[in-house]
Amino acid sequence: MCHVLIIEDEWLIAEYLIYLAEEAGATSIATASTEADAVRAAQERRPDIIFSDVKLLAGTGPRAVQAIFSALGKIPVIFISGVPDSCQPCEPPNVILRKPVDPARLLGAFRRLAPV
Repeated sequence: MCHVLIIEDEWLIAEYLIYLAEEAGATSIATASTEADAVRAAQERRPDIIFSDVKLLAGTGPRAVQAIFSALGKIPVIFISGVPDSCQPCEPPNVILRKPVDPARLLGAFRRLAPV
């Protein structure tokens, strides 16, 4: 079983990421559109992997991820952003992909990082 948390504030992109996560083998998916909602969703059910935008309407993906790490420990993250250079902090082993996301690169990163 693989639970994915998608942190994305643009609903159409979130829907596309849900589709790609399902194609990659995710068995359950939660979505959040703000930093606070992302932390809350992770606390409700610990994700096995996170897909996160960088800039959100309320907060940032990297700050949400850091708060999740503080509460739950390290979790693999794939950052997906139109502004990948502003992803701070986004240190390895996290992956940073540019929007529009290349589905093959996302699926490859998912398969490398997601627990078996």
